[in-house]
Amino acid sequence: MQSSILLVEDDVFFAKVVKRHLERAGYNVNFCENGQEGWEKFQKHVFDLCILDVVMPKKDGFALAGDIRSMDENIPIIFTSSRYMEQDRLQGFEAGADDYITKPFNMQEMICRVEVYLKRSRLLKSERRVVYTISNLIFDYSQYHIRHKNADSHVRMAPKEAELLRFLCENSNKKLKKDDILSVIWGQEDFFASRVMDVYLTRLRKHIAQDPAVRLETYHGKGLMFIADDLGRTHTIAKV
Repeated sequence: MQSSILLVEDDVFFAKVVKRHLERAGYNVNFCENGQEGWEKFQKHVFDLCILDVVMPKKDGFALAGDIRSMDENIPIIFTSSRYMEQDRLQGFEAGADDYITKPFNMQEMICRVEVYLKRSRLLKSERRVVYTISNLIFDYSQYHIRHKNADSHVRMAPKEAELLRFLCENSNKKLKKDDILSVIWGQEDFFASRVMDVYLTRLRKHIAQDPAVRLETYHGKGLMFIADDLGRTHTIAKV
């Protein structure tokens, strides 16, 4: 069965090139010229992945990603943009993106990234659901949620943010080097990945601040320790 991709891009010529390459790679691609049209299309059809331009009329990519996340918290989202400033890329990840690719880009690289995220999404749907209890916090890795056990609502996490917390849970109460974390979670140790990780660490500190028994400490400026003495993990069958 073909994977279905929503492509939202206001540069029609560029979009046709991307669409043609993706279709040749075996994907079913729905193209929209602006963010509002993309949002309307997303509400009417089922997609496996979204590729969104950042700067678009009527609704920009960041706003569209927020709307999409309100309906589907796990669908992979890739931003494309000619804006290469670090702050723009950070904003993209904070908006819930799985990836941010700067134009112009190599189409084969794009196709490879698409396949990586589709495989991850399929695995998430089929694998056993993983839920961590961290003292009084409940972290549902499979659904990218975290909440206090006495709270009625949860906080949604970005996919990479959830991956980072899962890694910390699996390595709790150990001194970890930041470079090692970058290699495992991001596959690289460059300056940009380090900045993104710092953003997510700041957000994680806000999440765990609900429980004083859980702490995230730094040492020597280059290492971390996730302190959680009462930590458990459960598995249930994930809903497909």
